[in-house]
Amino acid sequence: MSKAYFPLFRLLALVACMALGPLAASAQNGPLRIEIIDGVIEPLPFAVPDFVPENAAAGDYAGQIARVIASDLTGTGLFREIPREAHIARVTSFDSTIGYEDWKAINAQAVITGAVQVSGDRIVVKFRLFDVFSGQQLGEGLQFAGTPQSWRRMAHKVADAAYARITGEGGYFDSRVVFVSESGPKNQRLKRLAVMDYDGANVQYLTDSSSIVLGPRFSPSGDRILYTSYATGFPRITLMDVGSLRTQTLAEQDGTMTFAPRFSPDGRRVVFSLERGGNSDLYMLDLGSGGLTQLTNAPSIETAPSFSPDGSQIVFESDRSGTQQLYIMSAGGGEGRRISAGQGRYGTPVWSPRGDLIAFTKQHQGRFHIGVMRTDGSEERLLTASFLDEGPTWAPNGRVLMFTRETSGAGGAAALYSVDISGRNLRQIPTDGPASDPAWSPLLP
Repeated sequence: MSKAYFPLFRLLALVACMALGPLAASAQNGPLRIEIIDGVIEPLPFAVPDFVPENAAAGDYAGQIARVIASDLTGTGLFREIPREAHIARVTSFDSTIGYEDWKAINAQAVITGAVQVSGDRIVVKFRLFDVFSGQQLGEGLQFAGTPQSWRRMAHKVADAAYARITGEGGYFDSRVVFVSESGPKNQRLKRLAVMDYDGANVQYLTDSSSIVLGPRFSPSGDRILYTSYATGFPRITLMDVGSLRTQTLAEQDGTMTFAPRFSPDGRRVVFSLERGGNSDLYMLDLGSGGLTQLTNAPSIETAPSFSPDGSQIVFESDRSGTQQLYIMSAGGGEGRRISAGQGRYGTPVWSPRGDLIAFTKQHQGRFHIGVMRTDGSEERLLTASFLDEGPTWAPNGRVLMFTRETSGAGGAAALYSVDISGRNLRQIPTDGPASDPAWSPLLP
């Protein structure tokens, strides 16, 4: 293991342990030793010189791409960028020899260099990643290609690749978030669907504000979105094709309301809540055949279902015990087993893409929290606390959560925030106005 790998592997192991409380662990057969003292983590210092423009048309993109890469990595809280004005070495060619001593002198442990070329409607971005203290390149150089309009995607792809090489884990930067964009006074809020890059850039509006929309969810392939629409005056599940914006209403039945939909991991089925006569149960819809299967049958409210990554189980919320709690059942239906055991009310459970944790909203003693627990309900950890935090959604790599936070008072507004599973690095996501109900996409193809 190179020296540049060691600090961050140690750091990420700390983060993983911190997600479950103050622990200590050690590697019995290797050099890694993990000790957590008050959750202190030192970010890895790295440098990203402006990329080299390899022709005149690339000049406008070279510096911008480097800045997005730096923003992606520093935004994780695991990395610290060394400012460009502190750089001693200058990179003038993609094939330039790296002056490791110059980078070592400013305490850079990793250096990312790259080049950009633009020809017509094609942009090519190349990059290399270097371990300063071992004096080695980490992996082969890579390149990504697209249109000049997709230059930010190229930057996110570079950041994902660098993140994966340094941490050994998948990245999440080349992804999108669908959310509800809000406008108007708090008591007459207008809502429409919008989608953006994970960092708030490139916003695109998917619906107008003629009707209320809630709870959007991406398909596993990222090409479709489920959401709840009030266009008819009653909540109805709507399926949208992201490319064409064509929509269709699903599971319509007279005298019922349908809401809280979510795709199965294979994208072929939808699990959701159906309300009839004041009682809500969970149902499964086969998108191919249109077949509808009732999964629960209880005199209580069952809602907010979410599949396990392998599709075999569903976590959901129910008030069958008298208060809002979390349960897990087979994806085929049947009796659920309660997993939430703490004080307060639990809702909006979401299974981690890794399968190891379930995120949730908790209300207790007048405060709202975003938290995580093991799938058996053990090792609960609350990551946030505020007047109103709700609706977590997982990043594709299962290390970060995004959620809605609303401030109190007559002028209070909803905004999107993210936090890592250790409870560190709480950040507001920039949006043009109030925003709620985020749902993270998978990594883009």
